Amino acid sequence: MQHRKARTVGIDHVGLSVGDLERSRRFFVECLGWEVVGAKPDYPAVFVSDGATRLTLWEVDKSGGYVLFDRRKNVGLHHLALKVPDVAALQETFLRVSNWPGVEVEFAPESALGGSRTHCMVREPGGVRVEFVCTGDG
Repeated sequence: MQHRKARTVGIDHVGLSVGDLERSRRFFVECLGWEVVGAKPDYPAVFVSDGATRLTLWEVDKSGGYVLFDRRKNVGLHHLALKVPDVAALQETFLRVSNWPGVEVEFAPESALGGSRTHCMVREPGGVRVEFVCTGDG
């Protein structure tokens, strides 16, 4: 619901820096069923969408090495939280994602916020923390 005084109307897209652009692209497209909606090879970047959310995936410059985000030491995006329709979809998504090459599981589906939501957390192959969430019974 739009707040009356808000000067914005939602998120247009989220840009994520990833350690391996191709592995991240495959995760979102092949594992989660998203579509590539654009690319900028010289940047390098790929734009992906699930029809409701758009992401820009940028590959970091690895020439000097890079470090993964540490929520206790870095300012920036802590994680990306994606909604799933219900608990069954969360379980199915977790099973698929947790078996995807290069995915690190942080925690399996569990209740949170007094049982008002169920969620799990992984780190996708390019290094970004991704949470899958469903609220209530669905």
